[in-house]
Amino acid sequence: MNFLLELRTEEMPSSHIKSALDQLKEKFEAELTGNDIKIYYLRLHGTCRRLVVTGRLAPRQTDKTEDIIGPPKVVALTEEGKPSPAVLGFAKAQGVKPERLEVIKTERGEYIGLRKKMEGKPTPDILKEIIPSILSALTFPKMMRWEQKHFRFTRPIRNILCLCDNKVLSFSVGGIRAVDYTYGHPIHSPQKIKVKTYSEYKSGLRKNKVIVEEQERRKMILNQITKKLPLEEAKLFPDEALLEKLVYTVEYPYVFLGSFPEEYLSLPLEVLSTAMREGQFLFSVVRGKKQLPYFLGVADGFHDPKGLIRKGNERVLKARLEDARFFWEQDQKVSLKNRTKGLKHIVFQEKLGNYEDKTQRLKKIAVYILGKTDEKRNKKDIVQAAELSKADLTTEMVREFPSLQGKIGALYAREEGFPSSIWKAIYEQYQPLSLEQESPSSFLGAVLSMADKLDSILGVIGIGIQVTGSKDPFALRRNAHGICRIILERKISFSFSRLLDKVIHTYGDSLELSKDEIKDTCYKFFLNRLQFMFERSGYRYDLVKAALGAADDNIFHSYLRLKALDSLKDSSHFEPMILIAKRVNNILREQPKYRINPDLFTEKQEKELYTTFEIIKKNVLPLISRGEFSQAQRFLFRMRFVINSFFDHILVMTDDKRIRKNRLALLQGISKLMLQVADYSQVVVEG
Repeated sequence: MNFLLELRTEEMPSSHIKSALDQLKEKFEAELTGNDIKIYYLRLHGTCRRLVVTGRLAPRQTDKTEDIIGPPKVVALTEEGKPSPAVLGFAKAQGVKPERLEVIKTERGEYIGLRKKMEGKPTPDILKEIIPSILSALTFPKMMRWEQKHFRFTRPIRNILCLCDNKVLSFSVGGIRAVDYTYGHPIHSPQKIKVKTYSEYKSGLRKNKVIVEEQERRKMILNQITKKLPLEEAKLFPDEALLEKLVYTVEYPYVFLGSFPEEYLSLPLEVLSTAMREGQFLFSVVRGKKQLPYFLGVADGFHDPKGLIRKGNERVLKARLEDARFFWEQDQKVSLKNRTKGLKHIVFQEKLGNYEDKTQRLKKIAVYILGKTDEKRNKKDIVQAAELSKADLTTEMVREFPSLQGKIGALYAREEGFPSSIWKAIYEQYQPLSLEQESPSSFLGAVLSMADKLDSILGVIGIGIQVTGSKDPFALRRNAHGICRIILERKISFSFSRLLDKVIHTYGDSLELSKDEIKDTCYKFFLNRLQFMFERSGYRYDLVKAALGAADDNIFHSYLRLKALDSLKDSSHFEPMILIAKRVNNILREQPKYRINPDLFTEKQEKELYTTFEIIKKNVLPLISRGEFSQAQRFLFRMRFVINSFFDHILVMTDDKRIRKNRLALLQGISKLMLQVADYSQVVVEG
């Protein structure tokens, strides 16, 4: 069965469209699967005025067989071999003859019962029930009510098209009933379009200046950009976020080329590209790393014969660039050092103080992180970079263009003659802003970025603000991802617990939760983020849990553990060793801790295991400290046969308490050593 749903609304923000498409996909898949309707495929598309779901579904629910259990088989017949009263009563209650009953096997034994086949409902009947509830459950950062309806949505819905195998599906949402038609582009071709299939829908909208599929709009934009670039070797200043935004901002993209006076080329590329992007959504045109006096924009239309769109953008951009040049010149009349005095008037967070307080903490945290690396000689530079890092918050440029925070401070620092190590660290202090964005290229930039992000995470958690599935107002997840990426890419090895102690100490009495609560919440938060990152990279979920479950708080080592587990998972020794580790853990479950007494080992096998354990421990511990986990695991593999021999010949839970406790203590030592390499109990062994 072919299915098509289109919600046509007033113009939606691009972020709302992507959120709605993700929610629709998740909810439709969950509802259809939950109702036993097979999904052959389901595709979602969106424009600034349309949310579209199309797919192929099974025509009806999967038929079910229901077993209705009656009396036990042992009482089914009388002594004469006829159906017992219990069986006759059961058959009458079910409205069938006794001959229809059959023997049904269950976990509790054999019973007389009735096997009923239940036909599934037609898919359209299910869709009529679930679509209104799915659409009503969609959430957006800001929602609207309109007319006299209580229905809330991101923007008013103007039309609902819904077809199942070319027929209209009858339902209503927000007072609007589903129909078999839609409308073209509201400005350039607002024609009514009656459709029966997705193919007709797509081609009909194309004729009326609407491109439904976002990948096709993206391709159109990029092709037009290539044709409109004004000079050889000219190219677009890379801005994937802007391109993604524009793909969902238009229904029929038209790329236009504009220009601005060359006198503004004296401004840095960062300022020019930001002035173009913010507000007007324009692309910078560059050659190499230098701005050219051109820009490219994307309009929602198919032509601009009189150049009105181009001229309007040129006029607005010139005014913005004039403002930017004024800010650039005026801001530099006050040094960054003097600007830091104004940070005490800018609140970082109501309970966490101002940006002067944050700057003082950053200096201490950055110095601590630097001390855990081989770059200790740069202490003076990192202190100065941290001290100046927030100074640009007091500038007019940042007030006008907030996204330049950090970058403009770095550019002013460069103009003032600060060394590249300092201004680059300031420039890169907020990187990476996502899992896809590049990390800081300079080491001091990486250190300052870690310090800034960790200060924010711990402070917010420390005053009791929780991150939930839908709420993360301080972007703590993004900050945690950034810290983890820098640690892994820079191979920075240190105790995360001690770093948390340092950051907590810098806050003094400002935090509301106890030190232990803060550390526990932070640690779990980072483990969760690491698990997300590792699984996103393609590692097996159980190996990820095994690596993160080890008795260690070194983030870089967790990655090395995971790599070691992944490289050895196909070894012939791996699964047998996992089974041994699980067996050891099962024996030790809920046992108190005991101390090994070598003098109490009397049997050959336990003596051999103790001797082997001591030798392997002596070799493994240095490997663990150096992060050489593959080699450490290979040493553990050597214990496999000795442990098996121990279990084959030795009774651990013997009646003699002293002997029993000593054997448990030996297994506890082995388990503890294994746990320093990985938590093998988390590894799944098939079968």
